[in-house]
Amino acid sequence: MSRRPVLRAWAVAAWLLAWQLGAMALDQPLFLVSPARVLLRLARLAGTADFWAAVAGSLLRITAGFLLGAAAGTALAALSARFRRVEELLAPAMLAVKSIPVASFIILALILFSSRNLAVLISFLMVLPVLYANVLGGIRAADRQLLEMARVFRIPPLRRIRYVYAPQVYPYLQSACASALGLSWKAGVAAEVIGMPDGSIGERLQQAKIYLNTPDLFAWTLVIVLVSLAFEKAFLALLALGGRALERM
Repeated sequence: MSRRPVLRAWAVAAWLLAWQLGAMALDQPLFLVSPARVLLRLARLAGTADFWAAVAGSLLRITAGFLLGAAAGTALAALSARFRRVEELLAPAMLAVKSIPVASFIILALILFSSRNLAVLISFLMVLPVLYANVLGGIRAADRQLLEMARVFRIPPLRRIRYVYAPQVYPYLQSACASALGLSWKAGVAAEVIGMPDGSIGERLQQAKIYLNTPDLFAWTLVIVLVSLAFEKAFLALLALGGRALERM
């Protein structure tokens, strides 16, 4: 599993400085506002109840879509590893989900469903093939000698999953979740921008665009980055706890 890049304070400061210098050189707040002005606007937004309601609403919907996609992808991968026909049946559907643009899914979903839970569906669809492919690959890469030993000693299926498959599939699951977390937020917010459900971050972004409110646009974009990073760190930390529990077994 490849090592993930680490955010360094000096690198973040360098990009913020470049942003500040660019804003000063352009001197057009309608197109590029300074970091200081964005942070000031964010502080004002954070003092309102509507701000936290929008953040909580988007967080709930995107988290639900991610968890449903992760659970479904893992379960379908296990079925595909066990039954070849299931894998053959799912192959066209997974290829379609990976190939069709997110915007097409959003528009099709708006025709059939309400915009209220559109982010749940879109996040689910984006996460599903990522988890499915990685977990299936992890199951297929399991040590054949350990599996043969489990069959020889007639280890029950649940214990076989717990002690043989789970520790070996875990790195693949962790890598898939790390990739799918950011993808779910990008797709989920895009769905909210197009569907504009009440009380969502996407709705606030769309309103900022309509009224050419550049400080709000940058402030809400910063909110998306911070919330998605916090959610990613928290979820991966919980996943790491599960991995350490598997190691102790």
